[in-house]
Amino acid sequence: MRVKGGTVRSRKHNKILKSTKGYRMTKSKLYRTAHQAYMHAGQYAYNDRQRKQSNMRRIWISRINAACKNNDIKYNTFISGLKKKNIELNRMVLSDIALNNPEVFSFIVKSL
Repeated sequence: MRVKGGTVRSRKHNKILKSTKGYRMTKSKLYRTAHQAYMHAGQYAYNDRQRKQSNMRRIWISRINAACKNNDIKYNTFISGLKKKNIELNRMVLSDIALNNPEVFSFIVKSL
């Protein structure tokens, strides 16, 4: 007896074709190209989730740097001063303080 892949294959194909709906040209209609587009899209999504974290860190650093300039101190001396005083505030928290509570940030700068 021969094996037919009817329902299993069609379910698998329909799953991919449903997820690639809205892709351009044959990437949403032909299974092979749709599957390749689907796999690439997943890889791009994964990579961009990693890249998003480094972009956020870059934004936090630029916010802290701007707040440091307002308080007449360099960014690197500010960060090294925090490390010497054992003040364990990460860059996300520091940028939030610098953005929302500038007077608290200047108090932190004066404590160094």
